Amino acid sequence: MQVLFMCTANSCRSVLCEGLFNHLAPDGMNAISSGSFPSGQLNPRAVSTLQHLGVDTSKLYSKGSESFAESPPDIVITVCDKAGGEPCPVYFGSAIKSHWGLSDPSEVEGSEDEIQAAFDATVAKIRQRFNALFSLDMRSLSSIELKRELDRIGDV
Repeated sequence: MQVLFMCTANSCRSVLCEGLFNHLAPDGMNAISSGSFPSGQLNPRAVSTLQHLGVDTSKLYSKGSESFAESPPDIVITVCDKAGGEPCPVYFGSAIKSHWGLSDPSEVEGSEDEIQAAFDATVAKIRQRFNALFSLDMRSLSSIELKRELDRIGDV
């Protein structure tokens, strides 16, 4: 099963999701990420945060829809923060879609410790959602049930 995490710039939140997902996911599950307007560069603190967790970041890069053109995702999860007024990218297709909004830690201002705390809090929220996702018995859920569960997870 392939999961696509989408955001606007594909430099921070969606990249945190891709890296952490592939680090934690059970066999048979894989993640990619993309942006509707990819920035072309990764947020350095997102990369260092993942590396501090032991996540391999060597294959992560900011990319657009070409990243999944050859292998369409089964699930698309947008992580842009609607509350922040960001345009949330939309992927049309047969994939199951859900929204797991995350505040952008790269926009936090303050001391180095305060900024890192924002990244750590974002990773903790992502990890919490992944734990809930990985606990689902995917084989027993219909597409409608899986969509409902994904939406429920995104509301946590």
